[in-house]
Amino acid sequence: MFHPVCKTVAVAAVLFACATGAQAAAPACEIDRPVNFGGMNWESNLVVVEIERFIMEKGYGCKTEVLPTETLPALAALQRGDLDINSEIWLNSVADPWDKAEKTGKVKRIGELFMGGEGWFVPRYTAERLKDLRSAADLPKFKDAFADPEEPSKGRFYGCPAGWGCEVTSANLFHALKLDDTYTLYSPGTGAAQKAALMSAYKRKQDVVFYYWYPTPLVGAMDLVKLELPPYDAAAHKCLTAPGCSDPKPSAYPENPVFTAVNTRFSEEAPQLTAFLSKVTIPRELMDKTLAHMEESGDEAVDVARWFLTQQDAVWTKWVDANVAQRVKAAL
Repeated sequence: MFHPVCKTVAVAAVLFACATGAQAAAPACEIDRPVNFGGMNWESNLVVVEIERFIMEKGYGCKTEVLPTETLPALAALQRGDLDINSEIWLNSVADPWDKAEKTGKVKRIGELFMGGEGWFVPRYTAERLKDLRSAADLPKFKDAFADPEEPSKGRFYGCPAGWGCEVTSANLFHALKLDDTYTLYSPGTGAAQKAALMSAYKRKQDVVFYYWYPTPLVGAMDLVKLELPPYDAAAHKCLTAPGCSDPKPSAYPENPVFTAVNTRFSEEAPQLTAFLSKVTIPRELMDKTLAHMEESGDEAVDVARWFLTQQDAVWTKWVDANVAQRVKAAL
């Protein structure tokens, strides 16, 4: 038989172990299948998805998967329910397709992630060489400076990677500015290929003109000059975002709201997860800092996500309740 004191200690130890075990264990996820994230291949999306996955898995007890995709196919998959979450939609790049998708009632915009931007750029050394190049409308006069190696009689303009929503907008704007006779519109096959080509040209001090977006490690790492575009026109820009825009008119890019969207059925099945995702917001200067860390460290997105969660708990703990935050911190 146990001595009464020993018995009391033993029972207390068991109760303590049970209590701490219950506290450490994540609750059952609201849905009994993996949560499907859309995996776009640009840096901010890669990092945000990994941040959200870590919180969802460690804090809410869910299983998650990332399905590689591109902007417009991801929007269609979100409507079908093949994807549950698209963490980072750049509204101005897909304004027309998003409007149509939202009207079906199958998708919901739930959270404002950060305010992004877009533009047409040249390196500062190019702007200093070509002092009269100030706007996109000036480009025809300088086509020889940007000679396309595959078609030297024309300049090369680096547009958006193939399949991305910004490919539609940058192509329509290219046509609206009537650059077809003097430039080729080059759409790299991937975001990585685009970045590699631009970084290579920059390191060799070659003249290059291109579309890019921010916050991104590339814009942060280069000294760039944004080319002037005609004043922003809401109606013209909406047409520029439409794949079938028949008469594109030039317009500057406005600031670009970047938001999170979910499949409507998922939002109904998983209200707690949806509430968490709706609170995910990252100030642009912090996103710049995070992407700069990614560039400098060479770390993969999953490691950058853990770095963010370790360094920025004052930010992300506002997205979840205290119990979830405790479980996430314990897993870091």
